[in-house]
Amino acid sequence: MSGTEETVLLTTAAFDARFPNTNQTKHCWQNYVDYYKCISARGEEFAPCKQFFKAYHALCPNEWISKWDEQREEGTNPSNFSV
Repeated sequence: MSGTEETVLLTTAAFDARFPNTNQTKHCWQNYVDYYKCISARGEEFAPCKQFFKAYHALCPNEWISKWDEQREEGTNPSNFSV
């Protein structure tokens, strides 16, 4: 370790009126898709894209993210990630 410590602030996703119900599966999926569409259009350093990243990491189980990442890399994910 280099002797420096990094503090990570963990927060949950903000309320989204499109997903008012308790089940947040669609909210999770939409943020995942929106993140990859956003970085496709604007690049990974575009600050608004990072909000989608934080939201889907807060809402989605890690197993789902891993599965979707594999599908996206293989080109078998059912979503269109291009803008």
